[in-house]
Order: sequence, then structure tokens, then C-alpha cells
Amino acid sequence: MHVLVLGGTTEARRLAESLHARGERVTTSLAGRVAAPRLPRGEVRIGGFGGTEGLASWLREHQVDVLIDATHPFAGTISFNAARAADHAHVPLLALRRPGWVPVAGDDWHRVNSLAQAAEVLPSLGRRVFLTTGRMGLASFARLDGLWFLVRSVDPPEPPHPARMRVLLDRGPFTLDGERALLAEHAVDVLVTKDSGAAATSPKLAAAREAGLPVVVISRPPVPEGLPTATTVDEALVWVTELGQAPGAV
Repeated sequence: MHVLVLGGTTEARRLAESLHARGERVTTSLAGRVAAPRLPRGEVRIGGFGGTEGLASWLREHQVDVLIDATHPFAGTISFNAARAADHAHVPLLALRRPGWVPVAGDDWHRVNSLAQAAEVLPSLGRRVFLTTGRMGLASFARLDGLWFLVRSVDPPEPPHPARMRVLLDRGPFTLDGERALLAEHAVDVLVTKDSGAAATSPKLAAAREAGLPVVVISRPPVPEGLPTATTVDEALVWVTELGQAPGAV
């Protein structure tokens, strides 16, 4: 069985490693947006497919038996391309989607639907912003000259970006103690984050809650509906196993 994993997440890497360990042929596709990504075991390809038809052609050409969309919740277009390509190539598709974050007592969350909306509400919430939305999309905040930004990303951001900005190059997982210290050191008074749902980056939410800080949470974009979905790597492995045991499976 040849499994193509559309990756870029911790779950995708763990899934590829588990499939490889049990003897499956697994290829992980990465978009190439990070300069030095953590590579999983198995085969790896980097770069786009050229849309729906390009992905469908790749599935047929490389005799892919199973497609798993384990991309980041904010990857956007790729999930819809994957759904259409799997249908065109007649390849079973599973969406591996980690659950989003859920507010708890003490949280002061302000949900928005985009980076642009986040930029609109920020001036009313604080002056020193901890921006953890990645290096892409900083142009949305470039006009906010009255605010200061601490921007954390894996790779250095490119302009346009806020004029008053300090960049912190780092990669999770992060600790609660580390996030507490970061908020205090930079006198942060508002946090901006995407609802990625990752445990590796959730300590910032706890630190903000403890400090009584408002948090601007950017909601996830829409995804294809009606697909088989797993929320954990273990669930995905069970799905692949059951698919392989089905009558007529490869």
C-alpha cells in the first residue's frame, strides 16, 4: 500500500513514521514554506502539485492507494484540492484534523475570522502585541504604527510588516514557564493567535489567562465536508488498517 500524506504538522510526521515502521510505503508532501522542516521517515517530496489536476495526476502516476490530508488547519486551499483530486483519481481520502482550542474559565478571547479582522480589533485591546500567527500575513498589521509587536516565527518574516517589531525565531514545543517569562519580559498586553489546536503551542494561552490578557483568536477557515475524519494519529492508523483489510483492498 502506498500512502501519500499531505504534511507539515506534528501529526503528519508521527503518522508517516508509524506507517513506515509497520512496513507501509509512505510519501510525505511538504509545501516548502519552512526553510528547514523536520523531515519524517519514508519518502519526502517538497513543493506544490499545481492544483487539483496536478495532484490527481500525481496520485495516478505514483500509484497512490490512500491519501491523507494532515495539513495545518490554516493551510487553506490544499484541503479542497485534495478532496477534488481524490475524487478524480478514485483514491480514498482521510482528513486528519486536530481539534481546535476551547476557552476555559478565566479566558478573555476575542474571536475573528481573518488576520485583517484581528488588526481591526487590536488597537482597542492593547499596545504591546505578542503575534504568533507565523511570518505570512504580517502585511495585515503593517499600518498599526501605534502598536509594538513581538513576532514569533520559524523563519524570518519579509516586508511588508509592522514598523515597530521585534522578531523571535523559535519553534515549538513551548513551555508554560517560558511563555510566562516571555510575556513579562516584553510587557505584552495582548496575544494574537490562530486556532491551530496544537498542544505544542497551547502554553501561551495558559500564560495569557494567568496574566489576565485578552487573546485575539483567529478562527479556522472552512474545510471540505462529508469526508472520513480522524482527530488523532491513532484513529488515522486504525482507518488505514481497516481500509487495507477491506474486500478488494490492495
